[in-house]
Amino acid sequence: MTVQPNPVDRPAPLTGAIRRVLIVDDSRLQLRILNAILTRWGFEVLQAVSGVEALRIAAVSEPDLILSDWMMPQMTGLELCRRFRALKREGYGYFILLTSKSEKGEVAEGLDAGADDFLTKPVNAEELRARINAGERVVSMERQLSEKNREVSEAFARLKEVHEAIDKDLRQARTIQQSLIPERVKEIGTSRVSLFLQPCGHVGGDLVGMFNPGHERLGLYSIDVSGHGITSAMVTARVAGYLSSKFPDQNIALEKRFDRFYAMRDPVETARLLNQRLAADPGVEEYLTMAYVAGDLRTGRMRMVQAGHSQPLLLRAGGEVEFIGTGGLPIGLVDAVDHEQHVVTMRKGDRLLLYSDGFTEAVLRNGEMLGEEGLVQLFRDSVKVGEGPDLLADLYWRLTAEMRAADQLDDDVSAALLEFDVL
Repeated sequence: MTVQPNPVDRPAPLTGAIRRVLIVDDSRLQLRILNAILTRWGFEVLQAVSGVEALRIAAVSEPDLILSDWMMPQMTGLELCRRFRALKREGYGYFILLTSKSEKGEVAEGLDAGADDFLTKPVNAEELRARINAGERVVSMERQLSEKNREVSEAFARLKEVHEAIDKDLRQARTIQQSLIPERVKEIGTSRVSLFLQPCGHVGGDLVGMFNPGHERLGLYSIDVSGHGITSAMVTARVAGYLSSKFPDQNIALEKRFDRFYAMRDPVETARLLNQRLAADPGVEEYLTMAYVAGDLRTGRMRMVQAGHSQPLLLRAGGEVEFIGTGGLPIGLVDAVDHEQHVVTMRKGDRLLLYSDGFTEAVLRNGEMLGEEGLVQLFRDSVKVGEGPDLLADLYWRLTAEMRAADQLDDDVSAALLEFDVL
Protein backbone atom coordinates (compact mmCIF):
# COMPACT_ATOMS: atom_id res chain seq x y z
CA MET A 1 0.00 0.00 0.00
CA THR A 2 1.47 3.34 -1.05
CA VAL A 3 0.57 6.62 0.68
CA GLN A 4 1.23 9.99 -0.85
CA PRO A 5 2.02 12.21 2.16
CA ASN A 6 0.71 15.71 2.32
CA PRO A 7 3.45 18.16 3.32
CA VAL A 8 0.98 20.64 4.77
CA ASP A 9 -0.02 20.10 8.39
CA ARG A 10 -3.72 19.96 9.05
CA PRO A 11 -5.55 21.24 12.13
CA ALA A 12 -7.06 18.88 14.66
CA PRO A 13 -10.52 17.45 13.89
CA LEU A 14 -13.31 19.99 14.14
CA THR A 15 -15.83 17.92 16.09
CA GLY A 16 -13.49 15.65 18.01
CA ALA A 17 -15.82 12.68 17.40
CA ILE A 18 -12.90 10.63 16.02
CA ARG A 19 -9.92 10.67 18.31
CA ARG A 20 -8.54 7.13 18.34
CA VAL A 21 -7.61 5.54 15.02
CA LEU A 22 -6.51 1.95 14.46
CA ILE A 23 -4.49 1.39 11.27
CA VAL A 24 -4.12 -2.18 10.02
CA ASP A 25 -1.60 -3.20 7.37
CA ASP A 26 0.85 -6.07 6.94
CA SER A 27 3.40 -3.54 5.64
CA ARG A 28 5.25 -1.91 8.54
CA LEU A 29 6.47 0.85 6.23
CA GLN A 30 2.94 1.86 5.38
CA LEU A 31 2.03 1.73 9.05
CA ARG A 32 4.82 4.23 9.81
CA ILE A 33 3.71 6.56 7.05
CA LEU A 34 0.04 6.54 8.06
CA ASN A 35 0.98 6.84 11.70
CA ALA A 36 3.08 9.96 10.97
CA ILE A 37 0.25 11.63 9.04
CA LEU A 38 -2.45 10.82 11.57
CA THR A 39 -0.31 11.76 14.55
CA ARG A 40 0.47 15.11 12.97
CA TRP A 41 -3.26 15.70 12.59
CA GLY A 42 -3.75 15.15 16.32
CA PHE A 43 -5.16 11.61 16.42
CA GLU A 44 -4.26 8.90 18.93
CA VAL A 45 -2.96 6.13 16.68
CA LEU A 46 -2.99 2.38 17.31
CA GLN A 47 -1.28 -0.07 14.94
CA ALA A 48 -1.78 -3.72 13.96
CA VAL A 49 0.05 -5.83 11.35
CA SER A 50 -2.78 -8.37 10.96
CA GLY A 51 -6.53 -8.69 11.24
CA VAL A 52 -6.21 -11.02 14.24
CA GLU A 53 -4.12 -8.48 16.14
CA ALA A 54 -6.48 -5.68 15.11
CA LEU A 55 -9.47 -7.54 16.57
CA ARG A 56 -7.70 -7.95 19.92
CA ILE A 57 -6.87 -4.25 20.03
CA ALA A 58 -10.36 -3.20 18.90
CA ALA A 59 -12.00 -5.35 21.58
CA VAL A 60 -10.01 -3.60 24.33
CA SER A 61 -9.48 -0.05 23.08
CA GLU A 62 -12.63 0.54 21.00
CA PRO A 63 -11.15 2.77 18.26
CA ASP A 64 -13.35 5.45 16.71
CA LEU A 65 -11.99 4.71 13.25
CA ILE A 66 -10.29 1.73 11.59
CA LEU A 67 -8.20 2.17 8.45
CA SER A 68 -7.52 -1.30 7.10
CA ASP A 69 -5.88 -2.67 4.01
CA TRP A 70 -8.12 -5.07 2.09
CA MET A 71 -5.56 -7.62 1.02
CA MET A 72 -3.73 -9.13 4.02
CA PRO A 73 -2.64 -12.69 4.86
CA GLN A 74 -4.59 -14.82 7.38
CA MET A 75 -7.50 -12.41 7.58
CA THR A 76 -8.51 -9.95 4.87
CA GLY A 77 -9.74 -6.47 5.63
CA LEU A 78 -13.20 -7.61 4.52
CA GLU A 79 -13.29 -10.39 7.14
CA LEU A 80 -11.86 -8.01 9.74
CA CYS A 81 -14.71 -5.61 9.03
CA ARG A 82 -17.31 -8.36 9.49
CA ARG A 83 -15.81 -9.46 12.80
CA PHE A 84 -15.36 -5.88 13.97
CA ARG A 85 -19.06 -5.25 13.42
CA ALA A 86 -19.85 -8.32 15.52
CA LEU A 87 -17.96 -6.94 18.54
CA LYS A 88 -19.98 -5.55 21.44
CA ARG A 89 -19.09 -1.91 21.99
CA GLU A 90 -20.71 1.23 23.33
CA GLY A 91 -20.35 3.55 20.34
CA TYR A 92 -20.16 3.27 16.60
CA GLY A 93 -16.78 2.60 14.93
CA TYR A 94 -16.18 3.99 11.44
CA PHE A 95 -14.45 1.59 9.03
CA ILE A 96 -12.52 2.58 5.90
CA LEU A 97 -11.12 -0.07 3.56
CA LEU A 98 -7.91 0.80 1.70
CA THR A 99 -7.79 -1.09 -1.57
CA SER A 100 -6.88 -1.08 -5.20
CA LYS A 101 -10.25 -2.70 -5.98
CA SER A 102 -12.69 -0.40 -7.68
CA GLU A 103 -15.16 -2.72 -9.37
CA LYS A 104 -18.77 -2.16 -8.37
CA GLY A 105 -19.25 -5.77 -7.28
CA GLU A 106 -16.28 -5.61 -4.92
CA VAL A 107 -17.40 -2.28 -3.49
CA ALA A 108 -20.85 -3.77 -2.86
CA GLU A 109 -19.19 -6.72 -1.14
CA GLY A 110 -17.34 -4.33 1.15
CA LEU A 111 -20.53 -2.43 1.98
CA ASP A 112 -22.29 -5.72 2.78
CA ALA A 113 -19.46 -6.56 5.17
CA GLY A 114 -20.09 -3.31 7.06
CA ALA A 115 -17.52 -0.94 5.58
CA ASP A 116 -18.47 2.75 5.67
CA ASP A 117 -16.09 4.08 3.03
CA PHE A 118 -13.26 3.17 0.65
CA LEU A 119 -9.96 4.68 -0.36
CA THR A 120 -8.11 3.48 -3.41
CA LYS A 121 -4.36 3.10 -3.42
CA PRO A 122 -2.16 4.99 -3.63
CA VAL A 123 -3.77 7.01 -0.84
CA ASN A 124 -3.83 10.76 -1.22
CA ALA A 125 -3.50 12.58 2.10
CA GLU A 126 -6.05 15.25 1.10
CA GLU A 127 -8.56 12.59 0.17
CA LEU A 128 -7.82 10.65 3.38
CA ARG A 129 -8.47 13.79 5.39
CA ALA A 130 -11.78 14.37 3.56
CA ARG A 131 -12.88 10.77 4.23
CA ILE A 132 -12.03 11.10 7.92
CA ASN A 133 -13.98 14.36 8.12
CA ALA A 134 -16.96 12.59 6.56
CA GLY A 135 -16.55 9.84 9.13
CA GLU A 136 -16.40 12.46 11.88
CA ARG A 137 -19.83 13.72 10.90
CA VAL A 138 -21.29 10.20 10.85
CA VAL A 139 -19.76 9.23 14.19
CA SER A 140 -20.78 12.54 15.76
CA MET A 141 -24.39 12.14 14.64
CA GLU A 142 -24.40 8.53 15.79
CA ARG A 143 -23.15 9.53 19.23
CA GLN A 144 -25.70 12.30 19.49
CA LEU A 145 -28.38 9.82 18.53
CA SER A 146 -27.04 7.29 21.04
CA GLU A 147 -27.10 9.95 23.75
CA LYS A 148 -30.67 10.85 22.87
CA ASN A 149 -31.59 7.17 22.89
CA ARG A 150 -29.93 6.82 26.28
CA GLU A 151 -31.87 9.79 27.61
CA VAL A 152 -35.08 8.37 26.16
CA SER A 153 -34.32 4.96 27.66
CA GLU A 154 -33.66 6.51 31.06
CA ALA A 155 -36.84 8.57 30.83
CA PHE A 156 -38.77 5.48 29.77
CA ALA A 157 -37.33 3.54 32.71
CA ARG A 158 -38.40 6.32 35.08
CA LEU A 159 -41.85 6.43 33.48
CA LYS A 160 -42.07 2.65 33.82
CA GLU A 161 -41.29 2.92 37.52
CA VAL A 162 -43.92 5.65 37.92
CA HIS A 163 -46.42 3.61 35.89
CA GLU A 164 -45.79 0.52 38.02
CA ALA A 165 -46.28 2.58 41.18
CA ILE A 166 -49.51 4.08 39.81
CA ASP A 167 -50.69 0.66 38.64
CA LYS A 168 -50.01 -0.75 42.11
CA ASP A 169 -51.97 2.11 43.69
CA LEU A 170 -54.83 1.60 41.23
CA ARG A 171 -54.97 -2.12 41.99
CA GLN A 172 -55.17 -1.26 45.67
CA ALA A 173 -57.81 1.37 44.89
CA ARG A 174 -59.79 -1.28 43.02
CA THR A 175 -59.62 -3.54 46.08
CA ILE A 176 -60.80 -0.66 48.26
CA GLN A 177 -63.63 0.18 45.86
CA GLN A 178 -64.75 -3.45 45.78
CA SER A 179 -64.80 -3.36 49.59
CA LEU A 180 -67.44 -0.62 49.37
CA ILE A 181 -69.81 -3.49 48.56
CA PRO A 182 -69.21 -5.77 51.56
CA GLU A 183 -72.18 -8.01 50.72
CA ARG A 184 -72.88 -9.12 47.15
CA VAL A 185 -75.96 -11.13 48.12
CA LYS A 186 -78.28 -10.98 51.11
CA GLU A 187 -81.45 -12.86 51.97
CA ILE A 188 -84.00 -10.79 53.86
CA GLY A 189 -87.03 -12.78 54.93
CA THR A 190 -88.31 -14.48 51.80
CA SER A 191 -86.59 -12.05 49.40
CA ARG A 192 -83.09 -11.89 47.99
CA VAL A 193 -80.90 -8.91 47.03
CA SER A 194 -77.87 -9.31 44.74
CA LEU A 195 -75.28 -6.76 43.60
CA PHE A 196 -72.94 -6.66 40.59
CA LEU A 197 -70.15 -4.19 39.75
CA GLN A 198 -67.69 -4.32 36.83
CA PRO A 199 -65.58 -1.15 36.26
CA CYS A 200 -64.27 -0.51 32.74
CA GLY A 201 -60.84 0.30 34.22
CA HIS A 202 -59.02 -0.31 37.48
CA VAL A 203 -61.63 1.79 39.26
CA GLY A 204 -64.87 3.31 38.12
CA GLY A 205 -67.72 5.66 38.88
CA ASP A 206 -70.50 3.13 39.38
CA LEU A 207 -71.74 2.11 42.81
CA VAL A 208 -74.45 -0.28 43.94
CA GLY A 209 -75.41 -1.04 47.50
CA MET A 210 -78.02 -2.04 50.01
CA PHE A 211 -78.77 -1.62 53.70
CA ASN A 212 -81.25 -3.41 55.91
CA PRO A 213 -82.19 -1.42 59.04
CA GLY A 214 -84.42 -4.25 60.26
CA HIS A 215 -88.02 -5.45 60.22
CA GLU A 216 -87.77 -6.51 56.56
CA ARG A 217 -86.99 -3.01 55.40
CA LEU A 218 -84.58 -2.44 52.55
CA GLY A 219 -82.62 0.40 51.06
CA LEU A 220 -81.35 -0.40 47.56
CA TYR A 221 -79.50 1.94 45.22
CA SER A 222 -77.67 2.17 41.91
CA ILE A 223 -75.41 5.19 41.33
CA ASP A 224 -73.38 6.38 38.34
CA VAL A 225 -70.91 9.23 38.91
CA SER A 226 -70.05 11.41 35.91
CA GLY A 227 -66.77 10.57 34.21
CA HIS A 228 -64.49 7.62 34.87
CA GLY A 229 -61.35 6.82 36.75
CA ILE A 230 -59.90 7.97 40.05
CA THR A 231 -61.92 11.17 40.53
CA SER A 232 -65.22 9.37 39.97
CA ALA A 233 -64.09 6.53 42.24
CA MET A 234 -63.33 9.01 45.02
CA VAL A 235 -66.85 10.39 44.74
CA THR A 236 -68.34 6.89 44.93
CA ALA A 237 -66.31 6.27 48.09
CA ARG A 238 -67.80 9.38 49.68
CA VAL A 239 -71.33 8.49 48.64
CA ALA A 240 -70.88 4.96 49.99
CA GLY A 241 -70.20 6.56 53.36
CA TYR A 242 -73.39 8.62 53.11
CA LEU A 243 -75.38 5.41 52.48
CA SER A 244 -73.42 3.13 54.78
CA SER A 245 -74.83 -0.28 55.68
CA LYS A 246 -72.39 -0.73 58.58
CA PHE A 247 -72.82 2.64 60.28
CA PRO A 248 -76.52 3.58 60.30
CA ASP A 249 -75.85 6.77 62.26
CA GLN A 250 -73.90 8.06 59.22
CA ASN A 251 -76.48 6.93 56.67
CA ILE A 252 -78.47 9.95 55.46
CA ALA A 253 -81.29 7.65 54.31
CA LEU A 254 -81.97 6.68 57.93
CA GLU A 255 -83.33 8.68 60.82
CA LYS A 256 -82.98 7.60 64.44
CA ARG A 257 -86.25 7.42 66.34
CA PHE A 258 -86.67 7.46 70.11
CA ASP A 259 -83.01 6.44 70.50
CA ARG A 260 -84.13 2.90 69.80
CA PHE A 261 -84.31 2.21 66.07
CA TYR A 262 -83.66 3.71 62.65
CA ALA A 263 -86.53 4.67 60.39
CA MET A 264 -86.14 5.08 56.65
CA ARG A 265 -86.47 8.59 55.31
CA ASP A 266 -88.63 9.31 52.33
CA PRO A 267 -86.56 8.66 49.15
CA VAL A 268 -87.19 12.24 48.00
CA GLU A 269 -85.76 13.53 51.29
CA THR A 270 -82.77 11.22 50.94
CA ALA A 271 -82.10 12.57 47.45
CA ARG A 272 -82.40 16.14 48.72
CA LEU A 273 -79.89 15.56 51.54
CA LEU A 274 -77.44 13.84 49.21
CA ASN A 275 -77.76 16.65 46.67
CA GLN A 276 -77.20 19.19 49.43
CA ARG A 277 -73.94 17.54 50.49
CA LEU A 278 -72.50 17.10 46.98
CA ALA A 279 -73.51 20.56 45.73
CA ALA A 280 -71.91 22.20 48.78
CA ASP A 281 -68.45 20.76 48.15
CA PRO A 282 -66.19 23.49 46.67
CA GLY A 283 -64.17 22.53 43.61
CA VAL A 284 -66.05 19.27 42.99
CA GLU A 285 -67.57 19.32 39.51
CA GLU A 286 -68.71 15.69 39.42
CA TYR A 287 -72.39 14.85 39.75
CA LEU A 288 -74.18 11.54 39.86
CA THR A 289 -77.33 9.85 38.70
CA MET A 290 -79.17 7.59 41.10
CA ALA A 291 -82.05 5.17 41.39
CA TYR A 292 -82.93 4.61 45.05
CA VAL A 293 -85.58 2.33 46.52
CA ALA A 294 -86.89 2.29 50.07
CA GLY A 295 -88.79 -0.98 50.31
CA ASP A 296 -91.06 -2.74 52.77
CA LEU A 297 -90.48 -6.44 52.18
CA ARG A 298 -93.54 -7.45 54.20
CA THR A 299 -96.02 -5.65 51.96
CA GLY A 300 -93.98 -5.32 48.74
CA ARG A 301 -94.46 -1.54 48.73
CA MET A 302 -91.49 0.15 47.09
CA ARG A 303 -90.97 3.90 47.26
CA MET A 304 -88.52 5.06 44.63
CA VAL A 305 -86.72 8.14 43.38
CA GLN A 306 -85.04 8.37 39.98
CA ALA A 307 -82.47 11.15 39.69
CA GLY A 308 -81.39 11.15 36.05
CA HIS A 309 -80.59 7.43 36.25
CA SER A 310 -81.62 4.60 33.95
CA GLN A 311 -85.24 3.61 34.56
CA PRO A 312 -85.46 0.60 36.93
CA LEU A 313 -86.83 -2.50 35.26
CA LEU A 314 -89.63 -4.44 36.96
CA LEU A 315 -90.19 -7.93 35.59
CA ARG A 316 -93.40 -9.40 36.93
CA ALA A 317 -93.67 -13.07 37.77
CA GLY A 318 -96.11 -13.45 34.89
CA GLY A 319 -93.64 -11.96 32.38
CA GLU A 320 -94.99 -8.40 32.15
CA VAL A 321 -92.38 -5.63 32.06
CA GLU A 322 -92.54 -2.13 33.53
CA PHE A 323 -89.97 0.68 33.44
CA ILE A 324 -90.34 2.92 36.48
CA GLY A 325 -89.63 6.64 36.66
CA THR A 326 -89.70 9.71 34.45
CA GLY A 327 -86.12 10.95 34.62
CA GLY A 328 -85.31 13.82 36.95
CA LEU A 329 -82.17 15.87 37.49
CA PRO A 330 -78.91 14.25 38.65
CA ILE A 331 -77.62 14.67 42.18
CA GLY A 332 -75.09 17.47 42.77
CA LEU A 333 -75.71 19.26 39.48
CA VAL A 334 -77.60 22.24 40.95
CA ASP A 335 -77.91 23.58 44.49
CA ALA A 336 -81.57 22.79 45.03
CA VAL A 337 -83.78 20.30 43.23
CA ASP A 338 -87.03 18.46 43.93
CA HIS A 339 -87.44 14.89 42.76
CA GLU A 340 -90.62 12.95 42.09
CA GLN A 341 -91.39 9.86 44.15
CA HIS A 342 -92.74 6.72 42.51
CA VAL A 343 -94.49 3.90 44.33
CA VAL A 344 -94.91 0.35 43.05
CA THR A 345 -96.07 -2.81 44.75
CA MET A 346 -94.16 -5.99 44.11
CA ARG A 347 -95.81 -9.38 44.25
CA LYS A 348 -94.48 -12.86 44.79
CA GLY A 349 -91.87 -13.81 42.18
CA ASP A 350 -91.40 -10.26 40.83
CA ARG A 351 -87.88 -9.04 40.07
CA LEU A 352 -86.70 -5.43 40.23
CA LEU A 353 -83.47 -4.51 38.44
CA LEU A 354 -81.59 -1.26 39.04
CA TYR A 355 -78.78 -0.84 36.49
CA SER A 356 -76.34 1.67 35.06
CA ASP A 357 -76.34 2.86 31.45
CA GLY A 358 -73.27 0.68 30.89
CA PHE A 359 -75.84 -1.97 29.97
CA THR A 360 -78.21 -0.06 27.69
CA GLU A 361 -75.49 2.03 26.00
CA ALA A 362 -73.18 -0.93 25.29
CA VAL A 363 -72.33 -1.01 21.55
CA LEU A 364 -73.20 -4.32 19.89
CA ARG A 365 -71.55 -6.03 16.95
CA ASN A 366 -74.05 -4.44 14.56
CA GLY A 367 -72.94 -0.97 15.72
CA GLU A 368 -76.15 -0.24 17.60
CA MET A 369 -76.62 0.16 21.35
CA LEU A 370 -78.34 -2.54 23.38
CA GLY A 371 -81.14 -0.22 24.54
CA GLU A 372 -83.98 -0.97 26.91
CA GLU A 373 -85.64 -3.57 24.67
CA GLY A 374 -82.35 -5.44 24.33
CA LEU A 375 -81.87 -5.35 28.09
CA VAL A 376 -85.36 -6.78 28.64
CA GLN A 377 -84.59 -9.68 26.32
CA LEU A 378 -81.24 -10.42 28.00
CA PHE A 379 -82.87 -10.20 31.42
CA ARG A 380 -85.66 -12.59 30.44
CA ASP A 381 -83.09 -15.08 29.13
CA SER A 382 -80.98 -14.85 32.29
CA VAL A 383 -84.02 -15.34 34.57
CA LYS A 384 -84.63 -18.69 32.87
CA VAL A 385 -81.20 -20.07 33.79
CA GLY A 386 -80.21 -18.50 37.10
CA GLU A 387 -81.09 -16.60 40.22
CA GLY A 388 -79.39 -14.20 42.60
CA PRO A 389 -75.75 -13.37 41.80
CA ASP A 390 -75.66 -16.13 39.18
CA LEU A 391 -78.47 -14.37 37.33
CA LEU A 392 -76.50 -11.10 37.26
CA ALA A 393 -73.32 -12.87 36.18
CA ASP A 394 -75.23 -14.52 33.33
CA LEU A 395 -76.74 -11.17 32.35
CA TYR A 396 -73.27 -9.63 32.13
CA TRP A 397 -71.97 -12.63 30.16
CA ARG A 398 -74.81 -12.32 27.64
CA LEU A 399 -74.09 -8.60 27.30
CA THR A 400 -70.38 -9.06 26.54
CA ALA A 401 -71.19 -11.89 24.13
CA GLU A 402 -73.26 -9.41 22.09
CA MET A 403 -70.81 -6.51 22.32
CA ARG A 404 -68.61 -5.31 19.46
CA ALA A 405 -65.51 -5.35 21.71
CA ALA A 406 -66.28 -7.93 24.36
CA ASP A 407 -62.86 -7.62 25.96
CA GLN A 408 -63.02 -3.83 26.38
CA LEU A 409 -65.81 -2.04 28.20
CA ASP A 410 -66.43 1.58 27.25
CA ASP A 411 -68.31 2.23 30.49
CA ASP A 412 -68.72 0.75 33.95
CA VAL A 413 -71.43 -1.88 34.26
CA SER A 414 -73.36 -2.38 37.48
CA ALA A 415 -76.68 -3.73 38.67
CA ALA A 416 -78.71 -4.28 41.85
CA LEU A 417 -81.38 -7.01 41.80
CA LEU A 418 -84.30 -7.53 44.18
CA GLU A 419 -86.09 -10.86 43.86
CA PHE A 420 -89.25 -10.47 45.90
CA ASP A 421 -90.73 -13.35 47.92
CA VAL A 422 -88.85 -16.09 46.07
CA LEU A 423 -87.45 -18.09 48.99
